[in-house]
Amino acid sequence: MSAIAKEVLLNAFNMNCVGHIHHGMWTHPQDRSTEFNQLGYWTELAQLLERGLFDGLFIADILGVYDVYQQNIALTARESIQLPVNDPLLLVSAMAAVTHHLGFGITANLSYEAPYPFARRLSTLDHLTQGRIGWNIVTGYLDSAARAMGLNEQVHHDRRYDQADEFLDVAYQLWEGSWEDGAVLADRQRRIYADAQKIHKVIHRGEFYQVEGYHLSSPSPQRTPLLFQAGSSSRGIQFAARHAECTFVNHATPAVMKAQVDKLRYAAVAAGRQRQDLKVFMGVGVIVAPTAAEAQDKYREYLRYASPEAGLAHFSSSTGIDLSRFGLDDPIQTGPTQAIQSVTQTYRGWTRRQLLEQHAMGGRYPLVVGDPQQVADALLQWIDLADIDGFNLTRIVNPGSYRDFIDLVVPELQARGRYKTAYRAGSLRQKLFQQQDRLPPSHPAARWRLDAPLTV
Repeated sequence: MSAIAKEVLLNAFNMNCVGHIHHGMWTHPQDRSTEFNQLGYWTELAQLLERGLFDGLFIADILGVYDVYQQNIALTARESIQLPVNDPLLLVSAMAAVTHHLGFGITANLSYEAPYPFARRLSTLDHLTQGRIGWNIVTGYLDSAARAMGLNEQVHHDRRYDQADEFLDVAYQLWEGSWEDGAVLADRQRRIYADAQKIHKVIHRGEFYQVEGYHLSSPSPQRTPLLFQAGSSSRGIQFAARHAECTFVNHATPAVMKAQVDKLRYAAVAAGRQRQDLKVFMGVGVIVAPTAAEAQDKYREYLRYASPEAGLAHFSSSTGIDLSRFGLDDPIQTGPTQAIQSVTQTYRGWTRRQLLEQHAMGGRYPLVVGDPQQVADALLQWIDLADIDGFNLTRIVNPGSYRDFIDLVVPELQARGRYKTAYRAGSLRQKLFQQQDRLPPSHPAARWRLDAPLTV
């Protein structure tokens, strides 16, 4: 498709916790996020999203706690700022059982995982979902997680990506290079379930990992899960250019976003891939109602429940800077930290008052407020001007925010020919890229395929 004719891709952006992005909204009487530890909450959400033809449910995650603001967790606990937070992987099987097409993008921090058992967990989910699993690759940014895992402090930012590169290389060998396609015979008459000659040991001797063993899972529909990544630093872009199929970025204007998207796509080409090998998603919140006046009324009502200070506490851990120690109008001084570099650089020189105003709805993501036509106009402007492919739609009041979007915005996008009217067949990768279930030959994982052509 040409840039102006792109079909909008859409993920619901959520987390296995109470307060995710728009902090304080758990206090709204219509919000159900305090039910996050009940299975029915998630299965009902999955069915709702499939009714709206969402491509996926993108589930964020963290290890560690937000303890930078005021140097404690008092506000974090009081406002449930991603605490408590449960494991996202354990939700998938139940949601997959009540849906047929919805994909699942699961965040997992590889800095504290071992590739051998982790590869099996994702292969298992890819089997159970019939190819609907994706992995959001993160390396972490919280010192509290490093201390909880026995380290004195976070590993250096770029060094974490060096480790991530090797982790992916090991995982690719397990997913793509251990079992041949014809290894599973399931032949009852000959009593041969799998052909040992077609199952190969992975031997890896690297700087971070030493692995010798066979992948424990037989080939799943996608083998390698669909790969998401969210880093926007120079090293993060380098990593995304090599590995990612979907990236998650945010900027204040379409023009600035376009520059970032171009940088990502150019980097992918420089890494030997195609521009179209990368889908770019942007985080956004939507407040929609049948009329613009009703949408503004809803927005003003929501503001009464949101917690800007809780949003600031979240932001403090993203930057590694205790923002509570700055006066309202003092420029925030940013120094070297091992937190999210792109965030720290973007907000250098802002004041605490400016950040509180930006976090009026409890989070810093762009917010679109209006009737269905106005919301569609705004979303399509981002798609067309910034050359992005879709959105990670945040929850404000859950599940009402998603229900409003499905009932009001989806029909408007469909009427404009910019949103699907039915799901395509196939795996998550096939749905998003209109290609086979497996990674394309241009991806670095393909070099480990047993049927790949030999190179000199």
